[in-house]
Amino acid sequence: MSKIQDALRKIRENGRLPGQSGSKYDYSDAVPLARIVTNGDSGSASSEEVGNGRELIIDRQALRDAGLLAPEGQERSVADQYRLIKRPLLDNAAGRNAHDADDANLIMISSALAGDGKTFNCINLALSIAQEKDNSVLLVDADIAKPHISRLFNVAEEKGLIDILNDPSLDINDVTIRTDVPGLSMMPAGNSSDHATELLASKRMARLVSALSSQTRDRVVVFDSPPLLETSEAHVLAGLMGQIVLVVCAGRTPQKAVISALESFDKSKAVNLLFNQAATGLGSESYGQYAYGYGYGSESEA
Repeated sequence: MSKIQDALRKIRENGRLPGQSGSKYDYSDAVPLARIVTNGDSGSASSEEVGNGRELIIDRQALRDAGLLAPEGQERSVADQYRLIKRPLLDNAAGRNAHDADDANLIMISSALAGDGKTFNCINLALSIAQEKDNSVLLVDADIAKPHISRLFNVAEEKGLIDILNDPSLDINDVTIRTDVPGLSMMPAGNSSDHATELLASKRMARLVSALSSQTRDRVVVFDSPPLLETSEAHVLAGLMGQIVLVVCAGRTPQKAVISALESFDKSKAVNLLFNQAATGLGSESYGQYAYGYGYGSESEA
């Protein structure tokens, strides 16, 4: 049985832990968990000139209070889970695994359906990658219709992905904001557009992701994508990525939805399954309302 087939079996068998109902945070009425300061106002110094000298100061306690980071005292066990999750992704990005592609440092985080924990895992995976000694990470909010990450980090009104696709005068640095987390930068979703799918499918988008991939080879670019079965934008993004992480909520995401999502991917892509709220499974660990397990494999194995 392949790894993905085994993962699907576990999805069918596993239920959520008692009392679990997903993230307690209401993204629709999000309280900003960060603030932007101009260079020098934060008291920190950096030689990385991005975001026109601005820096995003992230309120870590507010993230914990919102259920988006592990509670104090349980960070280590959760951090260990994300170390397991990120390692094959980083090995692929560095060409140390069988999936050796020029765009393997472009990683899309998605889910089959909304509410499976995609945003939570996207944030925590990016924070974990930022801790690497040899890698930095750019977190791109590509969920144009529902830009939860941009809203959470108080950058929903900032220029971002859609703006650089609409305006040829903008470059990557114009829409990238450095954070106070060493190694972590962010690109907001930008202004909404009725033509988001067409913009993401444009040649300019292809050139943008190519530039992001090649600009700094030790940088990993993590894209927060819309749910695959609910938008057309996610399928367009998937075709541009080197790696895909599909977040699956154990006991919640229908097996049929997971299979439909997997079947939509190009067979050449490195596809990864990340179990959210897994009571048992591949290296599961839990805290509070969350539990994690990780399954890894290429879609071509299924």
